[in-house]
Amino acid sequence: MLKTNNQRIFLTAFIKPLEENNQTVSKKQFTQPKLDLLQPLRQWLDQIQIQNRKLAKFIAKLIPAQCPFERDIILFGRKIGHIPPMCKLNPLYNELVYLRFRALCYLVDQCGEDIQSYC
Repeated sequence: MLKTNNQRIFLTAFIKPLEENNQTVSKKQFTQPKLDLLQPLRQWLDQIQIQNRKLAKFIAKLIPAQCPFERDIILFGRKIGHIPPMCKLNPLYNELVYLRFRALCYLVDQCGEDIQSYC
């Protein structure tokens, strides 16, 4: 027990007894792994090989550099609200961004192209 500012704090309330820790470990061992239905699609996106200029340009144009849904709401010249980017809610966001990055890297490294128009 600690005494601070005339308030008593009982440390046992913050520390789980040893028996409870053992029960939680045993529960975790018997739970089934979560089923990820998008895992095959994620793997397919990660395995796409960029090997020609047309495909790389198509991917770089198709996947936006910034979230298209993020907006500032302006009324009479004053900002009254902001719609946050919702792209991170997309379950395939990381894979799509990485695919776009690989396409841009291919255009720069293999084709020697300037990619400023895609940014």
